[in-house]
Amino acid sequence: MSAHLDDVKKYAKNPVNEAAVASLEKTYRLVLSKPDTRYVACSDKAELETVRKNFLEKKLGLSGDDLDASIKSVCETMKATRSKSRLTFYYLLAEHHGKLDTFA
Repeated sequence: MSAHLDDVKKYAKNPVNEAAVASLEKTYRLVLSKPDTRYVACSDKAELETVRKNFLEKKLGLSGDDLDASIKSVCETMKATRSKSRLTFYYLLAEHHGKLDTFA
């Protein structure tokens, strides 16, 4: 079992879609391999804007006013963890918006 899967299981509200986790690992392999892009910084507004534009809008095809609220919700869910895994963060956002099938 991958470390990413274990991390997602800590935060997911529903049973974890292991195929989606594997697909996210494959899709974001390069991003996850670099120390400066492996994590999401909830205190960095530019970082959160990048998550909104590149992941929620471009990758998931979402739009609307609730995108920032969903990002804030995931930040709150993961607040106990200083280093928020980008893969887990993206998984939780996709789960929140019912878009895990995009990766499965």
